[in-house]
Amino acid sequence: MSADLINQNNQEATPLDQRTGAGGKLAADEIKAIRERIDEIDQTLIDLWLERSRLSQEVGRTRMASGGTRLVLSREREIVERFREALGPDGTQVALLLLRSGRGPL
Repeated sequence: MSADLINQNNQEATPLDQRTGAGGKLAADEIKAIRERIDEIDQTLIDLWLERSRLSQEVGRTRMASGGTRLVLSREREIVERFREALGPDGTQVALLLLRSGRGPL
């Protein structure tokens, strides 16, 4: 049976909304509204990520222009720990990606 016709709440096949996977119009409308908000949040995260990356690059350029080091490991450890505490193990990965986007690969 096609995945778009399976409804696990009853024995009969019910057409599902193709975009949401929902079995009814009200549920599909609710999912669409929630997804719109998720898309807004995603765009905010992307915008903030890019801003953070630019600022981090500016810090690095300023530090190196003054004769300083390319990076400060103690600062990176603080950031990784902050994300890990807030988000758990996945926070570590998020922090490492953020750091890399700002300073480039090691």
